[in-house]
Amino acid sequence: MSATRSPSSSHRIVPAAALQALAPGEQPLSAAARAFNLQLTRVDKLRAQLDELDTLCQAHRAERHRWLTPLQQQRRQQMRALALALEAHLQGKALSRLQQETATEALCALAQTLADEGEADMVALHDRHSRQTLAQKKQAAADAMRARLEAALGEPLAGDDEDLSMDELVRAGMARLREARDEEQARRQARAQARKARKQPGTQQAEAQAQAADAETQLRTLFRQLASALHPDREPDETERQRKTALMSEANTAYARKDLVTLMQIQLRAELADPTAVSRLADDRLAALTLLLKQQVAGLERERAARQGQLAAEFELPHAQVANPNTLRQALLAQVAGLEAQLAQLEQDLAAAQDAAALKRWLNRQREAPRPVRADRDPDDYV
Repeated sequence: MSATRSPSSSHRIVPAAALQALAPGEQPLSAAARAFNLQLTRVDKLRAQLDELDTLCQAHRAERHRWLTPLQQQRRQQMRALALALEAHLQGKALSRLQQETATEALCALAQTLADEGEADMVALHDRHSRQTLAQKKQAAADAMRARLEAALGEPLAGDDEDLSMDELVRAGMARLREARDEEQARRQARAQARKARKQPGTQQAEAQAQAADAETQLRTLFRQLASALHPDREPDETERQRKTALMSEANTAYARKDLVTLMQIQLRAELADPTAVSRLADDRLAALTLLLKQQVAGLERERAARQGQLAAEFELPHAQVANPNTLRQALLAQVAGLEAQLAQLEQDLAAAQDAAALKRWLNRQREAPRPVRADRDPDDYV
């Protein structure tokens, strides 16, 4: 290959497919070469899917902001107006004792929801009318959450002297549950591998171990070759040193992840390898590289599943739904409809709060059909 290097070679995107083994002349590909090429294709596909998920996330986040933020602001404004209207009526003498209790419950629920959404002045409004301050309620909820999480885990989350907020408790508990799940999964895999090893004849087991060792050796050799060729301290030219530093940083990260594809792509981008060299590898060497690629594919599949789970949680998809353009759009439409329904109900409640007789009838209806007052409910559950 020519020693002349393109100025942009360190930034060139090389698809995994460019690394595929090619048939020499008219000869058909061997089974080992076909298996190697298949895994490269899967790597490209999974990486493309991860990129699509990132693009989808950014686009949908902007779409949600455009549609939901104005409605949420209107909802907060109306909730605030209703809470203040209820407080004004509580300062008068027109309401009965039962109506005052109902109005106080509704006011505290509204103020708590607004305070949880960042309306700091609503904390004082809530605490003026509630038997328990918001701080006391949050501590009681955090204590209950800690007890449930520790019961599920069978061990304490943190020291008794460590006060964690509800969000911190949830994050710590979920992290510990994931660790426990991963540990159990690793134990199951180890047991399955042990059973498989016991069933394998001695020769097959030895061949599998040798192939795994060969794969590790080839990965390590490839990295060392890159490290030797790209070492920035040996480069006198400043521009070239920066280019090699960037490539070496990529190579270090890829080697830590056992990312064979990226290491091979860096080889091509740095013009340190013949693109057709892989086609000349013996089948046993290709099989070893294919083993590394399978491990990389498995890692990318886990990353895709985790990313989809994150999207489903962030955008509040129904349980078991996978994030895609259609499910996200349907969820957004449902959220818009829900907020519009809340706004319509709040408008009716505000209208009732402007007239003493209408307010009494409204409070009586609330008293006859009480709804649970919880901070994690929709605002229309409180009014």
